[in-house]
Amino acid sequence: MQPRSLWRYLWAWALGAVVALWLLLAGLSYSTGHLEAEEISDGLLVSTAQMLLAQPWPDSALEPDGKTSFSAPEPKTTALPAALHGHSDKAYVPDLHVLMWQDDRLVWDSHGMQAQWPTIQTLGHQTLHLTVPGQTQEWRVYVAESKAGSVPPSANAQADRQVVRRVAVFLDPARREALAADIAEHILLPALLFLPLVALILASAMRRGLLPLKRLSSKISALDVDAGQTLMPQQPFQELGVTVQAINHLVQRLQEEIARERRFAADVAHELRTPLTALVLQSRLARDAALPSEQAQALQAVEQGALQAGRILSQLLDLARAQSLGEAQSESVDLCALAQGVVAEHVALAHALGQDIALEAPAHPVTVSGQSTLLALALRNLVDNALRHNPSGTYVEVRIARDGQGLVRLSVSDDGSDMTSEVISEVISDGAVVGPQDSAPMTGHAPQAGLGIGLTLVERIAQSQGAQFIRDTGTAPFGKRFALVWPAVTHRTDGT
Repeated sequence: MQPRSLWRYLWAWALGAVVALWLLLAGLSYSTGHLEAEEISDGLLVSTAQMLLAQPWPDSALEPDGKTSFSAPEPKTTALPAALHGHSDKAYVPDLHVLMWQDDRLVWDSHGMQAQWPTIQTLGHQTLHLTVPGQTQEWRVYVAESKAGSVPPSANAQADRQVVRRVAVFLDPARREALAADIAEHILLPALLFLPLVALILASAMRRGLLPLKRLSSKISALDVDAGQTLMPQQPFQELGVTVQAINHLVQRLQEEIARERRFAADVAHELRTPLTALVLQSRLARDAALPSEQAQALQAVEQGALQAGRILSQLLDLARAQSLGEAQSESVDLCALAQGVVAEHVALAHALGQDIALEAPAHPVTVSGQSTLLALALRNLVDNALRHNPSGTYVEVRIARDGQGLVRLSVSDDGSDMTSEVISEVISDGAVVGPQDSAPMTGHAPQAGLGIGLTLVERIAQSQGAQFIRDTGTAPFGKRFALVWPAVTHRTDGT
């Protein structure tokens, strides 16, 4: 799957935000236009009614016999002003309907609306459903009245009386909707025309804004991790500074890993060189030996050297296995049962080397979260190192304990050759300790090489199992101690 372009991704989101804002503006524009159209049309109805009431009505409309001769002039069609060209005449030139009464008598009906007019008339703005002609629809109506002038006395009325005039002005609401749509269109159309320009500007801005990221990518590609190069922590933008800090931290970890692998490769070469060199020398001695006893001794040394090289290769295989199993699912591991099995496996070796081995563990299970296969491999290497790299008579102790802080500790201690703090630091930093060794025949009482690979294996297993690998001188009578320590929050004591 081809990766997506970041600037296109950001541009799409920004453009989507602009379109969303435009849609929001469209809704607000129409709402505002509708409100303004309502105010304009209602104001038009009021001004028309007031104008009609203020006009002098013909005297014929005031005849006391109940008849009216008031007539409106014939409408004349005139051209619209130039400012209204291109606009809907329904929006800006609405058709008004008018009803006029005097003393409850109809004086003028401009469009034949009297038949649909309700009996009860309410002053002010109102919305009515009227059928004109044959079609029922809503009408916006404004009703106003005034009292002005007097009617002369007639046969039925002896005194003058005041004249009550009433006017109702009608407007089709569709005209108001047309005006609202026209107002909204004038607001939205320029914004719509500018959308392509906004899209181009956003695309250009995104490209320019991502230029520092592209330059940083080029610097990252040019980094020489083997040479210890890192990026400059000072960056022109804060976000890039955080990214550079994370990248430098990663590069430092890679450099430490590379250095550790190089030291490990040197340790492996050193560990293999010694037995292989001894094999060559002892083979020559066996070939050139004059006495059968000397030849047998040389062949024995060859055999021990081959076994030692085999053990080193076995440790390398175990290390590769530990790295491949590092991502397996964790389980509850009983360290007491695990240590019993490992100690039982090494009893025969300890007896053959003239050493003692013992287990100190509580009666109840002590469990941690991990992988039993890897933990057994780590403990097996620690015990094997303690037996093979110490002289005869060494006492080796495997201990499982939990301290007052709840830390679980699995340790292997011995009272063999002392290891000073400087040597332990060398083990921690380099992962290898070279014991006494030479080309002389190797017996079961002599320390053997191979400690460095075993400790490297144990350290990597500890990292994968959430434990800390600690090396110190231990407590008397022991001279060195290697331990795996689990934090209190990661272990369980229920035996499950």
